[in-house]
Amino acid sequence: MNLLHAVVLGALQGFAEVLPISSSAHLILVPWLLNWPESGLTFDVALHLGTFIALAAYFRRDIIELIFNTYDAISTRSLNTPAKRLPFLIVAATVPAAVVGKLFEHQVEDIFRSSPLLIASFLVIFGLLLGLVDMLGRKRRVLDEISSGNAMVIGVLQCLALIPGVSRSGITITAGLMLGFTRETAARFSFLMSLPIVAGAALLKTVEIAKHGVPAGEGLPMLVGIIVSAVTGYISVAFLLRYVQKQTLSPFVWYRVMVGGGLAIAILSGFKS
Repeated sequence: MNLLHAVVLGALQGFAEVLPISSSAHLILVPWLLNWPESGLTFDVALHLGTFIALAAYFRRDIIELIFNTYDAISTRSLNTPAKRLPFLIVAATVPAAVVGKLFEHQVEDIFRSSPLLIASFLVIFGLLLGLVDMLGRKRRVLDEISSGNAMVIGVLQCLALIPGVSRSGITITAGLMLGFTRETAARFSFLMSLPIVAGAALLKTVEIAKHGVPAGEGLPMLVGIIVSAVTGYISVAFLLRYVQKQTLSPFVWYRVMVGGGLAIAILSGFKS
C-alpha cells in the first residue's frame, strides 16, 4: 500500500460511506479497474476508524444527549419521551445487521466480492429503488415519530448493506423514506444508527490486527488513510444533511445508474474482464 493508494481509498471511503452510493462497491471496483493490489486488513482498520472519527466528531452533541437520555431512562425506568426512547431504538436498529454481519460476512464476501458485474448491478437496482421511494414517499414524519417497529424495519433492511453495491446509508435512507419520514430524518437516523456499527467494525478489526501487529511499511499509509477518511467523511455528513433539507436524492440515483450501468456494459462487452 503506497501513499497514493491510501489517499484515494481513504477519500473513497469517507465520501462513499456517507453518501448513498456504496463505499464497499467503490473500494472493490476502483482497485479492480486500476489493477491495484488488495488493501488488506491494516487498511480496513484505517478506513473504519477514520469513518467513526468523522461521525463521532460531527454528531458529538447528539452522542452526549444520547448518553444522558439513556441514563435518564434507566434511572427513572421510563421511556415516556421520544428523547428517552431514541437511544434504545438506535440499539434495536443496530442488532439485526450486527448479528447477520457476524454470522455471514465472510460468506457474503465470497459470493459477491469477486463479481464486479453483480456489484455493478446492485448499484443500479438499489439506486433506482432509492429514487423511486424518494419520489413517492410522503416525507412528513420526523425523528420524534420513529417507533420500535420502524427501527426494526430499518435495522433489518440494513442487513442488505453487507452486499457490495447496496450501500448502508442508501438502504437505510430508502427504508426511512418508505416509512414516510423526511429526507433529513431518514439520513440523520441512518447516521446515528451507523455509529455503533462502524465503531464495532473498527474495534473488531483493530483487535485482529493487534494480534499480528502492523506490517512493515504500512504504518504511514494507515495513518494517511485514517486522516483522509475522517476529513472527507466529516465533509460528506455535513454536506448531505444540509443538502437533503431542500433537494431530492436524484443526483445520487443518476450517479449509481451511470456508474453501475457503464461498468456492466464494459464487462459484458469484454472491454474489462
